[in-house]
Amino acid sequence: MNGRIFEQMVSIDAAHPALPGHFPGDPLVPGVVLLEQVALAVRTWRGQRLARVLEAKFMAPLLPTQAAVLRLTEAVPNGSNPANPDSRIRFERIRFEIRRDDSLLARGIIEVAA
Repeated sequence: MNGRIFEQMVSIDAAHPALPGHFPGDPLVPGVVLLEQVALAVRTWRGQRLARVLEAKFMAPLLPTQAAVLRLTEAVPNGSNPANPDSRIRFERIRFEIRRDDSLLARGIIEVAA
């Protein structure tokens, strides 16, 4: 792991409050909970906040208590806010992947406020 890549293990406790409704009797970790893990990892790695999710694709389920690896990779250097070029807020794009063993569970691109 170097300064351009960050990895950490993630596992969602079976008692997480989002699980009973997703799906009753056969719970799966909701995509929004996985995105929350991405946001927390960005804060741990860079001390930055997630500004927006540009792309997210969920390919396979993560079950409660299963371990997976969350990997963040720098995608684009700091640049101006494309929605407002005069803005002083700078955004950086980061790619994420969540894998369990050899299976890709989720991937996408986020922007973080620099």
